[in-house]
Amino acid sequence: MAMTRKTITIPDVMDEWVKAQIQSGRYANDSEYFRDLIRRDQDKRQAEQNLLSLIQEGLDSGVSTSTVQDIMKLVEDKLKNNGNLPTN
Repeated sequence: MAMTRKTITIPDVMDEWVKAQIQSGRYANDSEYFRDLIRRDQDKRQAEQNLLSLIQEGLDSGVSTSTVQDIMKLVEDKLKNNGNLPTN
C-alpha cells in the first residue's frame, strides 16, 4: 500500500492527549492513532449515509395502510421463521 506523509499542527493539549493514548499501550505511535481516527470517521460517515438512505427509502415508500397489529404479526412471523423467536 502506498503511503503519503502528512504534517499536521495541533495544540499542546491535543498532543498530550495523543501521547497519553500511545503511553496507554493502545497505539504504537502517532500515525497509528491518527489512522484509527480516520478509519472511525470513515465508518461513522458511511453509517450516516446508510441511515440517510434508509430514511429516504421509508419516505419514498409512502404511508402504510397496515395496522399496528398487522405490523407486529409480520415482525413476529419473521422472527419465528428466522429462529429468533420461540414457536410456542
